[in-house]
Amino acid sequence: MQILILNGPNLNRLGSRKPQIYGSKSMAQILLEIQQTWPEVHFVYKQSNHEGDLIDWIQEANDVKGIVLNAGGYSHTSVALRDAVEESEVPVVEVHISDILQREPFRQHSLLTDVCAHSIIGKGTDGYSQAVQWLIK
Repeated sequence: MQILILNGPNLNRLGSRKPQIYGSKSMAQILLEIQQTWPEVHFVYKQSNHEGDLIDWIQEANDVKGIVLNAGGYSHTSVALRDAVEESEVPVVEVHISDILQREPFRQHSLLTDVCAHSIIGKGTDGYSQAVQWLIK
């Protein structure tokens, strides 16, 4: 079984960017924990600050069990990314580390939520593990 984990813009700075909001764990630490929890699963991790990369990766992901997607700021702005998720042949679980409903007004709405199979919002970096667990069920 293979699960694709996709991170959008600025998430390459996890662990150092606004730790009071996003926590102090790096993505490498998060991935290690996930891999140790589910050693039987093959995880593929990709991150890009470019919207088109995320769209391409979603469109190409036909041979995976599911996609864990933290689209970062594109969650609030990208109709093109929304369209790619909506047309995905595999389930996509949306992850937001922070509680977007308690943040600035422009962050309180995600264009992805209604086209994702499931959403995990405001659970910190544990949201990645929760998304994986949901996909495995």
